[in-house]
Amino acid sequence: MDRFLIVGLGNPGSEYVNTRHNIGFTLLDHIADSCGGSFSTVRYGDLLEWRLKGRSVLLLKPSTFMNLSGKAVRYHLKESGIPLERLLVVTDDVALPFGKRRLRSKGSDGGHNGLKDIIAIMGRSDFSRLRIGIGNDYPKGRQSDFVLGQWTEGEAAEINTICASSTSCIEQFVLAGVQLAMTGCNKSEERP
Repeated sequence: MDRFLIVGLGNPGSEYVNTRHNIGFTLLDHIADSCGGSFSTVRYGDLLEWRLKGRSVLLLKPSTFMNLSGKAVRYHLKESGIPLERLLVVTDDVALPFGKRRLRSKGSDGGHNGLKDIIAIMGRSDFSRLRIGIGNDYPKGRQSDFVLGQWTEGEAAEINTICASSTSCIEQFVLAGVQLAMTGCNKSEERP
């Protein structure tokens, strides 16, 4: 059976629930709710196996805090025997407008500390990532407050829709591969 590892980046703890920086956790929780599964606490995180059309998809929410995500990713890739090309990291991105998505098969950390740590620990950057835009509507020097802040009422009302469309991107990644998924996912973002 083909196996995949989807890692949603975020920070553990109730104080980080529904914050912009935790969109990776929020998305994985959305998938868990949709498939009727629940996470189990394991080493370096919370894990859920999602069965998708004959594939085993491991959903991981690292417990190592955002800036130390690499340790959890490396451990679970090795433990599960999943190859790097079947890893997808879901993260927030202030460079994208709120709700926009970008799926890439590789790239830089883009200033994101979670991605930076994964790249440093893994020693490579050629893994897929799904970046979800959280916007950048904050005063100069207040980025940390913004990303660790709660969604506005208007943003919160759209989170389920964003999670549903992002879940579709993950399904495309698992079922069709990253190249076709990039075409489908990123093209849908270009429509007016």
